Amino acid sequence: MSKTVSLTIKKNLAEITMDDGKANVLSHSMFEQLEKAFDAAENEKKIVLLRGRDGLFSGGFDLKEISKGPKEAIALTTRGSQFARRIIAFPTPVIGLSTGHCIAMGAFLMLACDYRIGLEGEFKIGLNETLIGMTMHEFGIELARYRIPLDYFNRSVINAELYSPKAAVKAGFYDSIIKPESIEESVSSITQHFESLNMSAFAGTKVKSRKNLFSLLDNCIDIDKNMTVV
Repeated sequence: MSKTVSLTIKKNLAEITMDDGKANVLSHSMFEQLEKAFDAAENEKKIVLLRGRDGLFSGGFDLKEISKGPKEAIALTTRGSQFARRIIAFPTPVIGLSTGHCIAMGAFLMLACDYRIGLEGEFKIGLNETLIGMTMHEFGIELARYRIPLDYFNRSVINAELYSPKAAVKAGFYDSIIKPESIEESVSSITQHFESLNMSAFAGTKVKSRKNLFSLLDNCIDIDKNMTVV
C-alpha cells in the first residue's frame, strides 16, 4: 500500500495531508491511512488540520473502485460516509484546508469540518455527482442539507453547480478564503482561536447540538448500505 497520507504534529495541531500525486482520490487505502492519522490525533487530543496537496484537496471517490460493481460502489461510499461522520463528531476541532479543487466526496469531507478554509485561485468546488451520472446517496443529501444554505441546496445537490472559491463561501462549502501565500499565518490565527476554547465544553456542545444530526446520518448510512447504486 503506497503512502498517500502524512501526519505532522506541531504543538497542539495535527496536520494531516493527502497527497497521492494525482487527484487525491478517496480509495479504501486513502481512508485507511486517514483513519490511522485521525486515531493518532484523537489519542493525543490535538486539533486537526486536514489538507490536500498544492492545487488540490480531493477529486472525490476513486472511480476505478466504484466502477467495479454495485457491491464495491456501496462499500466505498459507505466507508466515505462513515469517515465524514467521524469528522462531524470528532472530539477536537477539525479545520479543513482546501488547497485547490474540492469535488464530490472531497467536498463532503470539507462540509464535515468545523471550519473550512479555501484558497484563492482558479479552482472548482462542489458536488458533481449528477453531472457524472451518480444518484446522490442519502448521507450526502442530508449532510449537504445541514451545511448548505437553502437557496444553494438545489443548485449544489441536484443541479451539480460547481463554484469558484469566492462563490463557495456563499454556497456554504467554505467559511473563508485566503491567499496561498498567507496559509501559515491564517492557519495559525484560526488554530489560536480553537486553542482558546475549553476542549471539554467544545466536545460536549458539539455532541449536544448535533445529536439529532448524528441519528439522521446513521440512519442514512444504513439505508445507503441496502440501496442499489444507479
